[in-house]
Amino acid sequence: MERKLGIAAAILVAAVMTGSTACAGKGPAGKASDQGGFDAGALAAHVRVLASDEYEGRAPGSKGEDLTVAYISGEFGKLGLKPGVGESYIQDVPMVEITNDPQAVLRVKNAKSDLAFPAGTAFVGWTLRAQDLIEVADSEMVFVGYGVVAPEQGWNDYAGQDVRGKTVVMLVNDPGFATKDPDLFNGKAMTYYGRWVYKFEEAARQGAAGAVLVHETEAASYGWEVVHNSWMGARYSLSTPDGNASRCDFESWISLDSAKAIFAGAGLDFDAMKAAANKPGFKAVPLPARASVTMHNSIRPVMSRNVIGIIPGTKRPDESVIYVAHWDHFPPNPSLPGEDKIFNGALDNASGVAGLIETARAFMRPGAAPERSILFLASTAEEQGILGTEYYVSHPVVPLARTIAALNFESLNIWGRTKDVIIIGYGQCDLDEYIEAAAAGQGRVLSPDPTPEDGGYFRSDHFPFARAGVPAMMAASGTDDLEKGPEYGKKIRDAWGPANYHQPSDELTPDWKFDGMIEDLEMYYAIGRRLVREMMFPGWKPGSEFKAKRDAMMGK
Repeated sequence: MERKLGIAAAILVAAVMTGSTACAGKGPAGKASDQGGFDAGALAAHVRVLASDEYEGRAPGSKGEDLTVAYISGEFGKLGLKPGVGESYIQDVPMVEITNDPQAVLRVKNAKSDLAFPAGTAFVGWTLRAQDLIEVADSEMVFVGYGVVAPEQGWNDYAGQDVRGKTVVMLVNDPGFATKDPDLFNGKAMTYYGRWVYKFEEAARQGAAGAVLVHETEAASYGWEVVHNSWMGARYSLSTPDGNASRCDFESWISLDSAKAIFAGAGLDFDAMKAAANKPGFKAVPLPARASVTMHNSIRPVMSRNVIGIIPGTKRPDESVIYVAHWDHFPPNPSLPGEDKIFNGALDNASGVAGLIETARAFMRPGAAPERSILFLASTAEEQGILGTEYYVSHPVVPLARTIAALNFESLNIWGRTKDVIIIGYGQCDLDEYIEAAAAGQGRVLSPDPTPEDGGYFRSDHFPFARAGVPAMMAASGTDDLEKGPEYGKKIRDAWGPANYHQPSDELTPDWKFDGMIEDLEMYYAIGRRLVREMMFPGWKPGSEFKAKRDAMMGK
């Protein structure tokens, strides 16, 4: 919801809208370069439209989607991009919307008590099965530690346990994070095994009826309010012939207090069990407790849409570099306190879509024609599990073997220019060197990811490309503020997240600074210019879990 502006604030917004705060194209070292002619006014104009109340949070399958897809398609058309799907910019993405029962209660019985955990405050549950009714009754419960099966780590939390028809209870993140042992998984940095997506998928592969993930703010990297806002209400999945019958009957988060109550009722100490789960050789522990859940669901087929535009290459049009940004956010939530019920998603990710459109404009300038094609993908349903990009990877416009790299715009910098750049997932692929060179051209240096435990590499639209074997990257401004230093830069970013991430307060406000956003877009533009001109195919570094798939794809 747009805030009412005072006179001073309105003057600042007017300045932004006219582009008077645009970056002059100078890095911290004062080096001038041709970086695409990015303009603050144009970026702000896109964000202002996409994050307006009229777009109602840009949820898939809503009026907001219709407006968003029409807007992005219109901008691609005005720029002269070639439609990506025949004569259309639209790639249909068939999905199922399942509005889960807001009155669902997780009940846990043991010898001493009958515990009830209501939806919202202690339990957030849903199903991805396209069924009107989900009933799980008296399902045996098993604590499976982190719920990980990782042969290369010699780790199997399900070893010796048949959990078919049972409800598994799991810890978030992975043992390396919990112990900070650099020799355990990837130490403090989260691996894919630490992601909730993997854990629910693995529980389904093991045949579990229910999957319960214990929320802890530090390990998850976000608070319970994010769980509540992100998972309550409608959930989406890609349509499958079996209606997702291979998934667990229900998937869920429970609060830490809820978990401790369940373990105490079973005569076990949660902290002691967690400590045991951090050690190699951990064996799953059956809990003397049974879980029951009933969910009444509303099922709706949804044809959502990716938006795809292409600049054909002048010399190697069958090869493509992809820029991607997700356009979706969340629908309004009438149950929220206060007047603001709309999740405008200005930073996440109207900013990224604005960057995508303006990067396309940069490559459409005279003299900037690429030798390889460039595909611009505005994807749907990232917030629902990166579904739009997952669908594209399964139905690519350009074969994945001829897809050079994927570069992702996610929540661009609104805090100001920095002396440093952070690579999310540093050490995975050769694109690290491309980022480093482009940053150095701006007089900036690389800084390590300050929160590798968040698993940022596995949480956005570049990841389906990576999982399919295509080198993929996401970089971001660091925290060393150009004017006020690293402590200030870290402070303002740390303050923004808890207050605004996946909250109605993620709006375009007068204090947004576009010069840092422009500097990052200039970096991405420089990387793209290099990729579309050279003959090289960047690859994965030795030890990356994605290298074997790319090697096989390329016939190595």
